[in-house]
Amino acid sequence: MMGWRLAGVLMMGMMGTGHAQDTGAIKLPPPETAGGMPLMQALKARHSTREFSGKPLPAQVLANLLWAANGVNRPHTGQRTAPSAHDWREIDVYVTTADGAYRYDPPTHTLIKVAAGDLRPQAGVQDFVATVPVNLVYVADLDRMSGASADDKAFYSATDAGFIAQNVYLYCASAGLAVVVRGLVDRDALGAALGLKKHQRIILAQSVGYPAGSAK
Repeated sequence: MMGWRLAGVLMMGMMGTGHAQDTGAIKLPPPETAGGMPLMQALKARHSTREFSGKPLPAQVLANLLWAANGVNRPHTGQRTAPSAHDWREIDVYVTTADGAYRYDPPTHTLIKVAAGDLRPQAGVQDFVATVPVNLVYVADLDRMSGASADDKAFYSATDAGFIAQNVYLYCASAGLAVVVRGLVDRDALGAALGLKKHQRIILAQSVGYPAGSAK
């Protein structure tokens, strides 16, 4: 089955770790922050691919992926695994799946549903985007970038999104996942589908799944 039933996969994978809340938030399993591939090996293995299996990502893998992308690694300050200019933390990570679209909330390590239905076809122009298990969408909230000029907002939000995308690349190399970052996105259409406001801007998207040929 090509589609990924996010809520069901998460709920089955989260026995004892949490459950969907009345707010629509889905609590992710705690990230596994030990082990993995040594950094130099991950850098050697890092590459882009555009061929994916339809095999779904388990809840634990998704939790690890999102924490690696931009999770909280210093709970006493709330600071993240990816750097952010002026500590604006202006980049939000959205997750599009077969069942809907979600915003990752790093402080609570939860997914908050923002749209129902399969928005994956709107997350890019390449054919694989519509069937890959997960598309990450990096959205800058420009209102958080206090004191910045329009040029600085464009520059720093793109830079900060790039840091997150590289974190995802390195995690995927370590975990044996296939991944590619993409700039070809119909930002107006996807932004409308995600319910974004005028002060929110889509910077990049990134597709993640198992390599083509992986068992389903």
